[in-house]
Amino acid sequence: MRIYVGNLPFSCTEDELRNHFGSFGSVTSAAIVIDRETGRPRGFGFVEMANDEEARKAIAASNGQQFGGRPLVVNEAKPREAGAGGSRGGFGGGSRGGFGGGGGRGGDRGGRGGYGGGGRGGDRGGDGGGW
Repeated sequence: MRIYVGNLPFSCTEDELRNHFGSFGSVTSAAIVIDRETGRPRGFGFVEMANDEEARKAIAASNGQQFGGRPLVVNEAKPREAGAGGSRGGFGGGSRGGFGGGGGRGGDRGGRGGYGGGGRGGDRGGDGGGW
């Protein structure tokens, strides 16, 4: 079972995470999510445990528990949505315009993006614009 672990102290290492959850059973993997731009931890991670029953016990015992001076938020990880991540826009970046971009709408109109973002496609012509 894959477990989400939130509100981790930024000083936490993957070994510390593995050791904490290892006290409840066999840990297959432990990973702390790192910000791509700064290279610093984002304050959450994931632990995978081989046995679902042990994982449930770890969740019940760890959720709300103090860890490095912070109360952990621990629950079963939700599966990633298809297409999560990738191009999101944001200040003119990505394929869908600036200031936050926007999800695709499907159909023949293309995505609108945020604040003047992405191209409109379809029969409207134009190249989108933006700031």
